[in-house]
Amino acid sequence: MPEALMEIRKATKTYGGGFLQSGQPIVALEDFDLTIADRPATITTIAGESGSGKTTLANLVLGFVTLTSGQVIYKGRDVSKLSGQELMEYRREVQAVFQDPYEVYNPFYRVRHIFDLVIDRFKLAKSKAEAVQLVEDALNVVGMRGEELLDKYPHQLSGGQRQRMMVARAFLLKPRLIVADEPVSMVDASLRAMILDIMLRMRDQYNISFLYITHDLSTAYQIGDQIFILYQGSVAECGVTAKVIEVPKHPYVQLLIDSIPIPDPTQKWDTDIHLPSEEELRASSAVGCRFYPRCSQSMARCLKARPPLIAIEGQAHQAACYLYE
Repeated sequence: MPEALMEIRKATKTYGGGFLQSGQPIVALEDFDLTIADRPATITTIAGESGSGKTTLANLVLGFVTLTSGQVIYKGRDVSKLSGQELMEYRREVQAVFQDPYEVYNPFYRVRHIFDLVIDRFKLAKSKAEAVQLVEDALNVVGMRGEELLDKYPHQLSGGQRQRMMVARAFLLKPRLIVADEPVSMVDASLRAMILDIMLRMRDQYNISFLYITHDLSTAYQIGDQIFILYQGSVAECGVTAKVIEVPKHPYVQLLIDSIPIPDPTQKWDTDIHLPSEEELRASSAVGCRFYPRCSQSMARCLKARPPLIAIEGQAHQAACYLYE
């Protein structure tokens, strides 16, 4: 079995429900497990609708929020216990690319500022010439040239240029893992394909793994090696991306795949959908399956205990549904 780069064990994050807070606690992520191998590099997709826990997981990995329970293990070390040089090394090797390619820039500085900060903070270069070469090499990976862009201000770049610049900034640090949170949702189709191709090349040529957060199953199918589909903080189905998307097993994932409209003008897309509110869903399934109120194949036992992930075709495909027990 290949050595693990990162292991997420029983990760749970709960908001609210404290001593001075009224109302029921909201479980954003519950008992999430994931292993990312050291080699070969992989693209692991975390998919699901809004509020499913995708971004919560990204923030936990990046250290922006702390776990309520569970562990994030990086190269055999508990991330919550890292300090000093070890924590600095973790922050260098685990980088992020966010959804909005404009929010991360300071509009008062030229674009080169984002690279200067990284080089100074992590002491990547011993001379100005070496720093210039590092930046140029990183920009070349994403198909850009420094002399054309570095002296511009963020508002002078297109959305696609800004996003590729952020990918280059992450690459500059030679990371082992990049957490990409909806990195192509705010760019057009042609640039989306270009950024996805850059991710694939970084995986194959530079052994950089990705945790790809998305709600877009088409891009997940295009580049993902394995996929975890979340529903209200729990894994509904996981496995090899092609297997999960082509032959979905969990009733929720089946609905998710079927909801993708067919590009046929003769077939009317039914938008008249009535679903219980999120509050009703969470309140009615505090113990059992959270999908119970929306499931067409629900059973009485689904309310008694939350179904575990059940192997369908070995460990390559699992679904949290009693139908496959």
